Amino acid sequence: MTTVTQAPARLIQGAVLENSGADRPYAQSQPIVVSELELAGPEDNELLVRITAAGVCHSDLSVVNNDRPRPVPMLLGHEATGIVELVGPGVNDIAVGDTVVMTFLPRCGNCQGCRSEGKIPCENGSRANEAGTLLGGGRRLRRNGEKVQHHIGVSGFATHAVVSRNSVVPIGSDVPPEVAAIFGCAILTGGGAVLNVAKPASDDTIAVIGLGGVGMAAVITAAALGVKEIVGIDLQESKRDMALELGASSVMSPIEAEASGKRFAAVIEAAGHPKALETAWAITEPGGMTCTVGLPAPGQKIEIDPLQITSQARHLVGSYLGSAVPSVDIPIYEALWREGKLNAEGLISSRIELTDINEAMDQLEQGNVLRQIIVFPTPSDEEDKE
Repeated sequence: MTTVTQAPARLIQGAVLENSGADRPYAQSQPIVVSELELAGPEDNELLVRITAAGVCHSDLSVVNNDRPRPVPMLLGHEATGIVELVGPGVNDIAVGDTVVMTFLPRCGNCQGCRSEGKIPCENGSRANEAGTLLGGGRRLRRNGEKVQHHIGVSGFATHAVVSRNSVVPIGSDVPPEVAAIFGCAILTGGGAVLNVAKPASDDTIAVIGLGGVGMAAVITAAALGVKEIVGIDLQESKRDMALELGASSVMSPIEAEASGKRFAAVIEAAGHPKALETAWAITEPGGMTCTVGLPAPGQKIEIDPLQITSQARHLVGSYLGSAVPSVDIPIYEALWREGKLNAEGLISSRIELTDINEAMDQLEQGNVLRQIIVFPTPSDEEDKE
């Protein structure tokens, strides 16, 4: 293991959000600029990781369009994987050369949230994410002498990242980078809503509303766990068709779902829209569970009949990061993938370059894709170009 006490800074390339709420299309307004930045070396309990792949997620878009206000300039990206190049003081269980998956909510291990076994977000991790720092409170990014914010502890849209040890989970080096990256958010969040919250029995009925990357991850996880009936619900016919390919037993539009009269033991809402959550509640059976993992814009409201909560013994549950403990859950998904049960590859819409990032945000906002994966060149690729 290579341990450093004062690692030198290095120059990296990263996608920096200059301002939130820019005009659309982003391909024209260019709110994200690929820049050269200075990345300081890892400090106590931190790692330097060479990024190999990063997924473009709606949580990135929510910062770009200002649905989730964050301090800028900010180096975006939170769903990523890479290879450890340096470990800082205090890191004794990860070595140089290890492959790791990054997760967007570091867990300190000491707060009430961490003691909830995934049900409640880590208090210290959430505080650091909101401030644009790493878990330890520091920033390792600068550009032209000015600080650049970290995106929820990862900043994975870059050639390299310094992250807290608490933000990564080791994974097998043979897992393709495109697959390993989406374990850190899409599968952890959507799959966790199934694995940790709904916990369906094989003969239960489950519906998923909103068939983006997270919702589709819920579909493939339910299929991997052998749930008999999985219904995919989305406004877009193309996504409904894809859900059938990825393991849904049937599909409906939201209007069809409400009109059908069919009710489900568990309904997972992954659209991040109030109307979607109302639909999810409407199609949940008495005694059933409605689980929301979607992140609507702040201030949105829903209308439900509160009498149903008591008279029908209903459950309405929020789930952040799939109510997961990443160090426990990611190995479960890795094992399901190795057994050929979890079709993680089915979530990958395209492979892109870092310079395509603004266009990628447009594609995501238009609902045309599940996961666009930024694939970073390896050192040997760079040598071949020279």
